[in-house]
Amino acid sequence: GGSKAASLHWTGERAVSVLLLGLLPAAYLCPGPAVDYSLAAALTLHGHWGLGQVITDYVHGDVPIKVANTGLYVLSALTFAGLCHFNYHDVGICKAVAMLWSL
Repeated sequence: GGSKAASLHWTGERAVSVLLLGLLPAAYLCPGPAVDYSLAAALTLHGHWGLGQVITDYVHGDVPIKVANTGLYVLSALTFAGLCHFNYHDVGICKAVAMLWSL
């Protein structure tokens, strides 16, 4: 059970990383809402899993782990909501990065 779940999680992490490698040129070549929302989801998930590993490595004790994991879920939810809000109510991730590059 646990071994299979860990293997699936590892596969999911690799899939999201490969997806991000494809989304970055897509964001430049064909920016739009689909790429913006895909980036919002993939970046949030990638960051969530990465910070989860930091918690696993450096936070010890039952209560601190629960507090850190709860904080991570709140941070990830707020990050995704913020990126979706930015995509819907502002220029979107792709155009914002293009605007920064044009400075």
